[in-house]
Amino acid sequence: MNGARISVTTEDGKPVAEATTDAQGKWDVQVEDPGRYKVTLDLGSLPQNAEARGGTNVRTLSVHEGNCSTALFPLQPKGAAQDQAQQSGDNSAFWTRAAQLTFEGFNLGLIIALAALGLSLIYGTTGLTNFAHGELVTLGAILAYGFNAGMGLGLIPAAAIAVVVAGLLGYLQDRFFWGQLRRRGTGIIAMMIISIGVALFLRYLFLIVFGGQTEAYTEYNAQPGVQVGPISAAPKNFVAMGIELVVLIIVGIALLRTRTGKAARAVADNPALAASSGINVDRVVRIIWTSGGAIAALAGIMLGLSQNLKYTMGQEMLLLIFAGVTLGGLGTAFGALIGSLVVGLFIQVSTLWVPPELKSVGALAVLIIVLLVRPQGILGRRERIG
Repeated sequence: MNGARISVTTEDGKPVAEATTDAQGKWDVQVEDPGRYKVTLDLGSLPQNAEARGGTNVRTLSVHEGNCSTALFPLQPKGAAQDQAQQSGDNSAFWTRAAQLTFEGFNLGLIIALAALGLSLIYGTTGLTNFAHGELVTLGAILAYGFNAGMGLGLIPAAAIAVVVAGLLGYLQDRFFWGQLRRRGTGIIAMMIISIGVALFLRYLFLIVFGGQTEAYTEYNAQPGVQVGPISAAPKNFVAMGIELVVLIIVGIALLRTRTGKAARAVADNPALAASSGINVDRVVRIIWTSGGAIAALAGIMLGLSQNLKYTMGQEMLLLIFAGVTLGGLGTAFGALIGSLVVGLFIQVSTLWVPPELKSVGALAVLIIVLLVRPQGILGRRERIG
């Protein structure tokens, strides 16, 4: 649309520049310094029959040196939002929204599954309930952001490097910290409490290094939606879901078909028997920690693609990770996948009937109900106690 006025200011309101859209609705503003800027669309400059979609005309962008940032202001015919609201009671509108929420729930469930997979494998092989696992998710997102925004790498190579570095840090964690505690005979309860301390330490380390603000990757921020039947989503969401599915399938095949995978399942079933059979338990556990750290980092990167990055993103996701692992069955990799998908789907689809603020509460209620019926989880095994 031609002639819409755009103004750019700093976060504290200092004017920077103004621009007017061309015939294709495009505009461009050059800023001298990197930082965060507010971009405002002048609603008075729009035609009388047009309005901003969503009712907001302000965007806040992070601009990095040598990179461009994009702000999109979708428009719609005036009154379209009211017409849509009036039609929301129709059956077609309900099922369209249900399909959209199911897609979003599946997307969220896959991200939770990636993070839960590493946590479940670590618990299965060591018995450790690692409360610092959420910080591994945050670590992956922050590492990718550092390589992307800080070093100017494209997001794809930055993400690949971040996954490798996070895997290496996972190995070092077990080699010099958790492995040492196991050799000293530290109890599982004590190690769990230590993991809470590690989580707090890493969280506030991220706050110091990354800051308390929200940030975004320099690429794939504002993509026009793609309509697939009743579902509308940015292309990055489809690509991310494909990557998540491929990684989960590869890990599943590795657990079932490779020698290391079979050894990991043997250690999870009975570490003492596995050791007496000639399996190097410490080596298997190190491989699990390395893989768990890398997969958790990938989950953090995918989460950062679907929302902005902040230092508490892993902490906020940790409860959902535990819910997925517990629902599927503690220590079972495939149970973590199924449980996470159930949690993700229920969180999103439940907003058809409950306020969005209560969607996580509903997912935890489902967790409690399922565990009352099947305490071992969906794929867990019954165990004799006492």
